[in-house]
Amino acid sequence: MQYDVTVIGSGPGGYVAAIRCAQLGLKTAIIEKYDTLGGTCLNVGCIPSKALLDSSEHFHNAEHTFKEHGIDIAKPKVNIKQMIARKTDVVKQNTEGINYLMSKNKIDVHHGLGSFVDKNTIKVTGQEEKTISTDKVIIATGSKPSTLPFIKLDKKRVITSTEALELKEVPKHLVIIGGGVIGLELGSVYARLGAKVSVVEFLDNIIPTMDSTLGKELQKSLKKLGFDIYLSHKVTAVEAKGKEVTVTADTPKGDKLELKGDYCLVSIGRRPYTDGLGLENAGVKVTERGQIETDEHLKTNVDNIWAIGDVVKGAMLAHKAEEEGVFVAEQMMGQKPHINYNLIPGVVYTWPEVAGVGFTEEQLKEQKRAYKTGKFPFKALGRARASMDVDGLVKVLADKETDEILGVHIIGARAADMIASAVTAMEFRASAEDVSRMSHAHPTYMEAVKEACLAATENRPLHI
Repeated sequence: MQYDVTVIGSGPGGYVAAIRCAQLGLKTAIIEKYDTLGGTCLNVGCIPSKALLDSSEHFHNAEHTFKEHGIDIAKPKVNIKQMIARKTDVVKQNTEGINYLMSKNKIDVHHGLGSFVDKNTIKVTGQEEKTISTDKVIIATGSKPSTLPFIKLDKKRVITSTEALELKEVPKHLVIIGGGVIGLELGSVYARLGAKVSVVEFLDNIIPTMDSTLGKELQKSLKKLGFDIYLSHKVTAVEAKGKEVTVTADTPKGDKLELKGDYCLVSIGRRPYTDGLGLENAGVKVTERGQIETDEHLKTNVDNIWAIGDVVKGAMLAHKAEEEGVFVAEQMMGQKPHINYNLIPGVVYTWPEVAGVGFTEEQLKEQKRAYKTGKFPFKALGRARASMDVDGLVKVLADKETDEILGVHIIGARAADMIASAVTAMEFRASAEDVSRMSHAHPTYMEAVKEACLAATENRPLHI
């Protein structure tokens, strides 16, 4: 079998790269190790976690806010089996959608482990073994959950995000190692369903890659939900015995913290996944961190091989991988696409949601760049009061001299959707005044962005 381009990995980066290659007229193949397409995101990541987040939010509202809305119901009960079944069906619909897209775009799908024989030859080992010849290759094999050397993941009591999406019971006490996006989202699911949740974070802030204001505000909201959060704690031991897991950590004061729970979720990040890929056979170089080395065009040191997504440097985000997939496909055909990595937004799907794009305040301070700040709280927003979503704020950072927006950071209802408007404005290098003079529908959550821009421009928000 001979192809113009072969994509290894069918996550958001891989399948989007394959579609764009096919649209541009290249004979395209995609290789996927697992039975279903979609990679981590669709199968055990973004999509199933959002399904459970939505289900648990409905339950939480039924238990806590329906009465205030004037809705009287009997005390709701958690049917975890049905929640997991609905999540599984959502995943199935999405992965079947990818199958359809492959067929529509005449992309050949090969299931099995793809490994390089040489730079133009890939062996696929599945139910049957086959060999593919290809002119070009895009590596999009994604990432796997990381762990610590002393932690034994038994996948029953000491688990990763993959197992956390398949629990058959609501934990009594879920101990989460790591205060990043994945741990806080899954912790939110089970906290809403009645679990006690404890988070142990090595750094002094949760969601440490985002603007610190967002982490501080989210911490307040999660504490209302019942989270116990231990910052600046270093985990030193995790021991599972029967149905109990003991997590030991060094505290900032130098003594020991011991937490006992029935489940421990290890959520300290993810590592590039290139196991079994045979990179050495093609001569592809990797970094000390296991990332595939690429140039600014995402080409590896081998002239016909590119790499995208979680296996290369940068944030491990599905939408970043998608942009890179399109970027590489279009470059192959001589086009000149661009990616501004500073304008790829980050989102946390807790409630309130958290989203940010551009520079954080910490980064601007580090750059010694002159900037100004505008903030507006959700509690001053009519729409937020109407929906009882008053936690959070919008923070806008703008250049002190030119007023160009340098960063937008939102915690509040629908922040994940709102951040797209900030990306649009920043792609066109809008000033805070530009946005503040645009008409924003009333009542909407987006009015908070307008008000924050007013605060950044002339320190004259209208509603506080």
